[in-house]
Amino acid sequence: MPFYENVFIARQDIAGPQADALADTFAAIIEQGGGKVTKKENWGLRSLAFRMKKNRKGHYLLLNIDGPSAAVLEMERNMRLNEDVLRYLTVRVDALEEGQSVMLQKRDRDDRGERGDRGDRGDRGDRPRRDRGDRGGDRGGERPRFAERSEPDSEGAAS
Repeated sequence: MPFYENVFIARQDIAGPQADALADTFAAIIEQGGGKVTKKENWGLRSLAFRMKKNRKGHYLLLNIDGPSAAVLEMERNMRLNEDVLRYLTVRVDALEEGQSVMLQKRDRDDRGERGDRGDRGDRGDRPRRDRGDRGGDRGGERPRFAERSEPDSEGAAS
C-alpha cells in the first residue's frame, strides 16, 4: 500500500486533548478504509504565518498513513467538513520516517540548557569608531552639492 504523511491544523480555541481526539477520529476513518496510522504526533499550539478564519494560532498534528488512496480521500473529505480543521495537507511519500519528525527534534534541541560561559568576546575597543558624519572617502564627510541653477534670461533660456 502507498505511504502518506498528513499534517493538519486545528483551531486554537480547542484544548490539546480535543486536538488529539480529532486525530484519533481521522485515524479511525483510515482504519475503516483498510489502512493503518503508523505514527501520530502532536506538534502543539504554534503561531500561524497569517490569520486563517480569524485564528492566529493552531494545533499542528502529523499522521503517518499506510493505506489505500480511497481511505485518504475519505479522511480529507471529513477534514473539509469538520469546522475545527483550518487547513490540511496530505503528501504521498516513498517511505515513512521512523522515530521523531524534524519538528519534534527541533523542539528537543531548543529545550537544551544554557551554553555556559562563551568567553570574552571583547568590546571591539581595538577598532576606531566612525562618527555618524564620517562617510569615508575623499569628500571629508560633506554631502555632494547640486549645481546651482541660473536664472532664465528674458527669452526663457537658461544661460
